[in-house]
Amino acid sequence: MDIPIKKKHPLVRYRYPILTGLLVTVLLIYLIVAGLGPQRLRYDADKLTIAEVKRDKFMEYIDVEGVIQPRLTLRINSYETGNVERIIAEDGSLLKAGDTILVLSNPDLMRSIEDQHDELAKQQLNYQEKQIEMERQSSELKRQSLKTGYELERLSKENALNEEEYSLGIKSKAQYEVALDEFVFNKENTRLVREELKHDSLLNGIRTDLLRSDLSREEKRYERSRERLQDLIIRAPVDGQLSFVNVIPGERVAAGTNIGELKIIDQIKVCAKLNEYYIDRVTAGLPAAISYQNEKYALKIIRINPEVRERQIEVDLVFTDHIPENVRIGKSFRLQIELEQPEEALVVDRGNFFQSTGGQWIFKLNDAGNLAVKTPLTIGRQNPRQYEVLEGLKEGDKVIVTGYDHFGNAEEIKFND
Repeated sequence: MDIPIKKKHPLVRYRYPILTGLLVTVLLIYLIVAGLGPQRLRYDADKLTIAEVKRDKFMEYIDVEGVIQPRLTLRINSYETGNVERIIAEDGSLLKAGDTILVLSNPDLMRSIEDQHDELAKQQLNYQEKQIEMERQSSELKRQSLKTGYELERLSKENALNEEEYSLGIKSKAQYEVALDEFVFNKENTRLVREELKHDSLLNGIRTDLLRSDLSREEKRYERSRERLQDLIIRAPVDGQLSFVNVIPGERVAAGTNIGELKIIDQIKVCAKLNEYYIDRVTAGLPAAISYQNEKYALKIIRINPEVRERQIEVDLVFTDHIPENVRIGKSFRLQIELEQPEEALVVDRGNFFQSTGGQWIFKLNDAGNLAVKTPLTIGRQNPRQYEVLEGLKEGDKVIVTGYDHFGNAEEIKFND
């Protein structure tokens, strides 16, 4: 007799496919829910930098590199054309005012000076000859004046005698008139001779002044020519350091040619380059400081170059008090240029989060300290050490400030135990 077979319930009969389908469905739901929820990344906390948000004195300043430069640099030029005979000072030499840098030679100038000397000798000889000639003429006029004066005196006495004899009737009227005419003639002649002597003295004075003036001009021309010899020796105009000499022995240089540079090393400045972002905020007079060998040195900006080169501007600063010892041209320092006075602010330490997030958000730790969540953020001012926090965080919050290059699109960071 056949035994009837009892049919199984469909749930029992298809239990394995149903279970498999349920598992797949649950997995899909989990994946969907997980995909819609925040992306979480597990990371080691000791590989990150965690900073605390706090209230502190905040000062906006620029941290840049400054280089010591001379405040004044002089260009050394040749005053005379010539050939470089020898170079005395080397590049980098410390010179005193008047020290010889190099020597030029100029044969044409030497011949010109010799010709000037010969011309001066001729002028001196001509002056002496003219002086002797004028003295001789003056002596001759003086003799004539003396002779005519003597003759006039004699005739005056003789005329008085003739007048007395005429009044006594010893001489005739004709004799008396002839003697009187001779006396009058000599008297007028003596007057003319004396006047001529006077005019001759005045004329000789004028001639002497002209001769002396001509001689003086010739002497000055000769002295100027001799002074040009000194210009063949190029010397340091002031104390300083010779930067370079850009000529070589035997080279011919023209008058006005630049042959080198002299740095005034007892007057120094600090040169720095800033990002063009600060062009409207940096002004002359802003304070700055450098720290060197555990001591702080104050500076101030004295000049701003308005020209922007390679997206940078140049500023010059000078020390306002004492200067670091053993400072050298070309030495570099880290300096901080203050843009404003310190004031109380909510701040967070700098990190690469700003470059990765643009300062729009940051990972903030929960109270337990095992999870960091992406939190919106508003950043204000900044300096090389800190960012000013305007919104999104409060004092005491802890945030991740480094490691953002490894976080990808994660919105939560779970720290590994």
